Amino acid sequence: MADKAKSAKAANKTPPKSPGDPAKEKSGKRLSLESEGTNEGATAPELSALEEAFRKFAIHGDTRATGKEMHGKNWSKLCKDCQVIDGKNVTTTDVDIVFSKIKGKSCRTITFEQFKEALEELSKKRFKDKNNEEAIQEIHKLIEGKAPIISGVTKAISSPTVSRLTDTSKFTGSHKERFDPSGKGKGKAGRVDLVDESGYVPGYKHAGTYDHKVQGGK
Repeated sequence: MADKAKSAKAANKTPPKSPGDPAKEKSGKRLSLESEGTNEGATAPELSALEEAFRKFAIHGDTRATGKEMHGKNWSKLCKDCQVIDGKNVTTTDVDIVFSKIKGKSCRTITFEQFKEALEELSKKRFKDKNNEEAIQEIHKLIEGKAPIISGVTKAISSPTVSRLTDTSKFTGSHKERFDPSGKGKGKAGRVDLVDESGYVPGYKHAGTYDHKVQGGK
């Protein structure tokens, strides 16, 4: 009986671990921790230059836009600002037709994937002398890294007609009385007949020059 008990205890014992390399064990633990950390704190993949341009144009002029879908108006602006429309091979009409063709029947916007399909359609017209793959690459280059062009203040164009009408030195009659010799407006004095209490005859333009004339004659 004693021999059987000893054999049962020996069978229940766990076999000793084989000695391993400590450096390998540490490196294995480090890799497992890194992989776990990567999965937990996974970040969104970086956007391509084409997708970044798509998002910039998609949110242009719309504070509520998410950048994931693009309206027809912004699609037309993108094609214009990025010179996809050249006025010869690709026109504004072509851009509108492609947009209507690519978007869903009940949709008013296109996604990024549909956007690439639309560009592929236009690339055939825009770069007729290249094969399909080269044409797509060329049209992508027109758009990559671009952003909407914001129009600045319109500069006034000088016109001989406008210059003539605004030249106060050529005014006559009551209009002439509203400006001084330098062209500056006289304000109320040029519009209303103010009472002159200086003692001079109304309309006399040489008031205060008598003393100067007398002293100059001596």
